[in-house]
Amino acid sequence: MKKLILFFIVIATISCSTKKQELEQVSVENSGLDSNKLDSLNAFLRSAGSSSLMILIDGKIAHRYGDVTKKHTVHSIRKSLINSLYGIAIEDGLIDTTATLEDLGIDDIDGLTKKERQATIADLLKSRSGVYHASGAVSKGMLRDMPERGQYAPGEHFYYNNWDFNVLGYILEQATNKSVYQLFEEKIALPIGMQDYEGEFTEIDGENPEAKIPQTDGFYQKEALISKYPAYHFRLSSRDMARYGQLYLQKGKWNGKEIIPETWIEISTKPHSITNSKYGIAYGMLWYVLYPNENRATKSFYHTGTGVHMLGVYPSKNMVLIHRVDTEKHYKFHQGNFYQMISKVFSSFK
Repeated sequence: MKKLILFFIVIATISCSTKKQELEQVSVENSGLDSNKLDSLNAFLRSAGSSSLMILIDGKIAHRYGDVTKKHTVHSIRKSLINSLYGIAIEDGLIDTTATLEDLGIDDIDGLTKKERQATIADLLKSRSGVYHASGAVSKGMLRDMPERGQYAPGEHFYYNNWDFNVLGYILEQATNKSVYQLFEEKIALPIGMQDYEGEFTEIDGENPEAKIPQTDGFYQKEALISKYPAYHFRLSSRDMARYGQLYLQKGKWNGKEIIPETWIEISTKPHSITNSKYGIAYGMLWYVLYPNENRATKSFYHTGTGVHMLGVYPSKNMVLIHRVDTEKHYKFHQGNFYQMISKVFSSFK
C-alpha cells in the first residue's frame, strides 16, 4: 500500500513539474536582438500602456516585458485557439468539414433559409458561410460591414463573421461532448505544459450592460435574444500564449510528439481569402496570413484581438511574438501603437 501511495505521489510530482516548467531564456547577447533597441521598445511599451510582451526565438525567451503571468481576455484570438481543436477533432474522425448546417440540424432564432443551411463546416472555418444572422460579441465595425441576409451564397464571399465563429464552438462541443475549455486543457494546455491555464469557465449575460468579466480561464457570452450560439471567450497569460504560438511554429509537435496534425496547420494557414492585396494579408481558417509577395519571401500567420492583442508566428525568423493589453480595464493603447510596436520589434533584430 505504501508503495502504491508513493507511486501516485511521484506521478503527481512529475505531472506538476512538467506543467509548471519555465521556457528557457537566453541572454540579450545570444538573442540576436539589439539591447539598445530593446530598451527603446520597453520605453515605448511603458508609455503606450502595454501590459506585456514576449518574443520567443528558437523556442527560447529572447525578450519579455511586463507581467507575462497575468491572464487577460484574448478577444478574437479565441478563433486561433479553437483552430487546433478542430484539427485534432478532424484527425480523430469526429468532424467532417463537408457536413452542412442542414446535415447538423443547425438553425437560429430568426430561422435560416434553405440556401444558408447549405453552408459547410469548411465555409465556417474560412468565414465564408453566407449566413448573416445576428450573433453575439459583435463589434460596431462588424455590424457596419455585414452584408444583407441572402446577399451571398455559402462559400462565395469572405466576411469576418462572429456567427460562423460562435457556431463553430457549438459544433465542436456537440461532436466531442465536452466544452471548448475542457478540450483546450486536455488537448493543448496539459500536453505543452501551459503554466497558468486550468480550464475553469463560467458564463455571462452579454445583454446585461452591468455584466463583469469573470476571472476564470474562459466564459461564454450569451445573448439569447439574438442567437442560440454564445461567444466563447478565453483568458490566457502571455507565457501560455507564447507556448501556443511555439506549438504552431514547430508544426504541431511538442517534445517530439504530434499534438496538432501538421497537415492541418498547413491547410488552415493557407490564404483562402485575400483581405488586403496591398499588404499581402489574407484569411485562412481561423488565422490571418501574411502571404509571400514582392515584399516578403515567406509566409507568416497571426491573429489579433480588438486591435491590440497579438499572437504572431514568423517561421522565417523562427519567432513567436505576443503582445497584450489589459483590456478588462480602461486602456489607452490604440491600433496606431500596435503597428509601432510591431515595427520596433522587427527593428530590434541585429
